[in-house]
Amino acid sequence: MRKKEGDRLRDSHETSLHFIGRKVNKDIFSEAGALLLSESMVITQEHLATLENRGIILTEDDLAAEIFALEDLSSPQAKIVDDAVQYVNEIFNEVRETKKVPLAEIRKSVIPAIHEMTQATQLIRLFAALQAKDDYTYRHNIAVGTMSNLLGGWMGLDHRDLLQLTAAAFLHDIGKTLIPDEILNKPGDLTAEEFAIMKNHTVFGYEILKDTVGVNHRQALVALQHHERMDGSGYPLGITAEKIDLFSRIVAVVDIFHAMTSKRVYRDPAPFNEVLDQMEKDAFGPLDPSITKMFVEKMMHSLIGSPVVLTDDRKGIVVMLNPHDLTHPLIRTEDGYVDLSKDLSVHIKRIF
Repeated sequence: MRKKEGDRLRDSHETSLHFIGRKVNKDIFSEAGALLLSESMVITQEHLATLENRGIILTEDDLAAEIFALEDLSSPQAKIVDDAVQYVNEIFNEVRETKKVPLAEIRKSVIPAIHEMTQATQLIRLFAALQAKDDYTYRHNIAVGTMSNLLGGWMGLDHRDLLQLTAAAFLHDIGKTLIPDEILNKPGDLTAEEFAIMKNHTVFGYEILKDTVGVNHRQALVALQHHERMDGSGYPLGITAEKIDLFSRIVAVVDIFHAMTSKRVYRDPAPFNEVLDQMEKDAFGPLDPSITKMFVEKMMHSLIGSPVVLTDDRKGIVVMLNPHDLTHPLIRTEDGYVDLSKDLSVHIKRIF
């Protein structure tokens, strides 16, 4: 690392882009010894501004080698997620048999696992671990609990509300324990009659939770309201914005995202950024606009530094977001840059 009098690679906007999205190959400290960047941390615009304000300029020697090859997104969180999914399997089977929620076991085993997952430094790897394999019903509950916890934290909820939201989000689909497996796991489209039965999981979940000691009314409402929409187009009651609780609005956003980006028995997962793009469009209709904007911004920000494959099969790395078009970032490829907000003929096909 060198000071301003050393080599300068950042004399222009183009040069600045050379650093954004790259990873440092060592810890970066201030003159006073404060840790500014940890080894392997992805560099952002904000990091560069902070370093410059402290008189520190990064050079090529501070950067990890940039690899455009595809990465394995397995992470330390993957085992935690897999273990938690096993807990969920057991808990849902117990609820199916007893019609009672083992809240003490959830607080002992599941909530701490969710808390541990939210400490991930590379969120994109956590999201990859949360994507459903052949266990959507169970993994979905862990994913919605974890991502609701993150979103609530980003929104500034206090510790008490965050704990209540996390538990409610984890239990949002508990009513599906009363839905017949042949409907729940049907590989094709549901008939109108089957969909009517499926929609009952919201009411079933509410009834289960409102009778569970230790679960408050607001948490039970999440099970009832997570399919309600701000414009009244949801179910089971078709209520509008003013009647939908904040917790339910948060879980609705996360529930849609994880459901759309997961492999289901009847369809393949939709691309991460395409789902966020559609959610952004829905932010002034079905979904809460401020919650959705926060979620899309944070999720897209988690992609900075991630390898991607474009629809023209070029490999690249996400380096910067356009604040006016968050879901179409700037991509650095081996031969230059692609601004997806300007070149609408190219899209992100896959994220690694």
